[in-house]
Amino acid sequence: MESAGTAPRDGGTVVLRWAQTARSVPRARRELRRTLARWEWGAVEDAASLVLSELLTNAVRHGRVPGREIETHFARVPGALRIEVHDAPERRPLMALPVDGACGGWGLPLVDTLAAKWGIDDRRGSGKLVWAELSVSGAP
Repeated sequence: MESAGTAPRDGGTVVLRWAQTARSVPRARRELRRTLARWEWGAVEDAASLVLSELLTNAVRHGRVPGREIETHFARVPGALRIEVHDAPERRPLMALPVDGACGGWGLPLVDTLAAKWGIDDRRGSGKLVWAELSVSGAP
């Protein structure tokens, strides 16, 4: 099974775990879309899907630790959707614009453009979490 986790009764945060494979990215996007539909936050779906794709792809590509999974959190916070991606490595990503002609390296600049704010934090135990918040109209 690629993901494990459940939505809490209050619907405030959804926590899922993913295998460290590229197949996890579209599956996580699908779960995010389901969550946003349940919360009636469809207006932010496209931007949120892109942000999740970039953060999770970075974790899959650069955060591989044998035997460990990647965890995503989708949370309702005041006025925003918060997306977190937790992985095991301590190494933090750096945002820099890629050189002309580069086919990669645009992930964090894209997140920076789409998100109201984003950052990188320590987490309990080993590793880090990369998060982004997207403003949601009408969110409490």
